[in-house]
Amino acid sequence: MTDDACKSDRSAAKVPINLSVGSWRFSRLFGCLLPKPDAGVSAGNVNQYRRTISRIKLLTVKLTSTSFLTLCCHFGNASAGDLSQTIDLVRPSIVAVGTLLHTRAPPANFLGTGFAVGDGLHIITNAHVVPQELNTEKKESLAIFVGRGASAKARPATIVEVDAEHDLALLKISGEPLPALVIGNSDTVKEGETVAFTGFPIGMVLGLYPVTHQAIVSAITPIVIPALTTRQLDINIIKRLRTPYLVFQLDGTAYPGNSGSPLFDPKTGKVIGILNMVFVKGTKENVLAHPSGISYAIPSNYIHAIMKQ
Repeated sequence: MTDDACKSDRSAAKVPINLSVGSWRFSRLFGCLLPKPDAGVSAGNVNQYRRTISRIKLLTVKLTSTSFLTLCCHFGNASAGDLSQTIDLVRPSIVAVGTLLHTRAPPANFLGTGFAVGDGLHIITNAHVVPQELNTEKKESLAIFVGRGASAKARPATIVEVDAEHDLALLKISGEPLPALVIGNSDTVKEGETVAFTGFPIGMVLGLYPVTHQAIVSAITPIVIPALTTRQLDINIIKRLRTPYLVFQLDGTAYPGNSGSPLFDPKTGKVIGILNMVFVKGTKENVLAHPSGISYAIPSNYIHAIMKQ
């Protein structure tokens, strides 16, 4: 190694070292900082000097690799940390939607998921989740269930508005407001974005414990596609062909109990859609004997519309 090269590396030691230059630069730098053996030293001392340089090179390679892996792990877990914090914010807003009949065993009948919006006393869910009829003679009532596990409590609910076209229902509850979720702008959603949804995929089978799934928006697709033959048409398909709109297709697995679950941004918790496991499938997959495991969500801008009504 020339003296000019050593001078260059000594100058580099005075400024912050860029890790991207690679471990070879560290070993070259440290090698220049070590005193060179004089011309008259023995061959044994020269060999010892070379072994020292080799050890320094090996050490710097290990240190550089370890630092690089540590940085990768740190930044790789950033999204997981964001989602964990977001779930803590979203979970208190999630409710179960169903009916309550005290003479029934069990008294609670789970129908789907919902979430608090606005002033915390309004709940958004799917219209198909809300029962069309109640056994009023036996005093069956519409209810939401808040809390987790054995501490879950029922609260009466009433229907404020129904948007049958987009399968949305707005409910109202009384009492203490729930933490409300912020409804975002679904027009900004792009294919490939990471999303999450929280709800009760299998209802109350294991108790009321909200479950979160992560997915990507795999497609933004029309809710209905033209039928190939008249046999594939029914009254619902014809209605939706007249006023088609786009829905989010997800690669995450959802279950019937997830209907009404909020689809949200894992970083901010803003709602960009609402899961729908029945209404959309009945349109897009009506020609299939066995509907797929694909999940769908109605864009959140339709939630804005029903809340304004």
